[in-house]
Amino acid sequence: MFRHTKELQFDAKPEKPDALYAMKLQELVGGQYGEMSVMMQYLFQGWNCRIPGKYKDMILDIATEEIGHVEMLSTMVARLLEGAPSEVTATAVDGNPMLSAIVGGMNPQQAIIAGGGALPTNSQGVPWSAGYIVASGNLLADFQANVAAEAQSRLQTSRLYDMTDDPGVREMLKFNLARDTFHQHQWLLGIQQLVEDGLADVVEDSRADEENKTHNHTFWSLGVDSTAGEGKWASADQQVGGQPIEFLADPAPAGSDDGILPPPDPKLFATYDGSLGKGTAGDHAGAQGLLSKAKKALE
Repeated sequence: MFRHTKELQFDAKPEKPDALYAMKLQELVGGQYGEMSVMMQYLFQGWNCRIPGKYKDMILDIATEEIGHVEMLSTMVARLLEGAPSEVTATAVDGNPMLSAIVGGMNPQQAIIAGGGALPTNSQGVPWSAGYIVASGNLLADFQANVAAEAQSRLQTSRLYDMTDDPGVREMLKFNLARDTFHQHQWLLGIQQLVEDGLADVVEDSRADEENKTHNHTFWSLGVDSTAGEGKWASADQQVGGQPIEFLADPAPAGSDDGILPPPDPKLFATYDGSLGKGTAGDHAGAQGLLSKAKKALE
């Protein structure tokens, strides 16, 4: 159950309207790394968490905070649009102040669809997508995704901070920057807690007993004149298990598959020259059988 209080988490009071900046701020509302994304990501992670107690409570605490961030940003967008027609241009186009605002930089969708308010879209008007979120049920994988989401969100907030000199907008963005900083620490500490509680390793290693043991510690250098071998990722011991990393300067293919495909079903009308390529005898026989069946189907 959720409850709503009227007070915003932090003030959303611009000094003056700015329709063009309101359009830019939409990125922090409904962009891929906007507050709607982390809100939905954390809500579904929390709802799907199968461990009652501190983990589920922590995830839902921050998820609920993010609902407030969407409200705060949406309020700021609406206030930046307030009085925008008279602020954007000195004289109205054909006596129409709203048209004047659109010509002067106001997002037409904010005017036409939202009536002068925020939308669940990015700064270009692209609708928010549930495909932006990660909620796998695996807390280690989810927390790692959350660190990246907060880092991207903070980066975009930093860029938007430099796109305005409005003191009211900047004060709110300073608060957002602070929360994005802490949330990165929170998820990193959450990963550390998972390790301490014996619920995960530093890396996701489910089915570790089944993985190829020859290639779980090798760095493949595939770039001409690559200097990647100078990094710790090519020479240090792995964080889990301590196995030394092996640097492969000129790696060879690990198998013998030449990637040749069998002939297509004629009904698909895929381009094919009639040859069977250089695959194995078994591949050729199987392909020939498929081709024969396809031809019979057309008779």
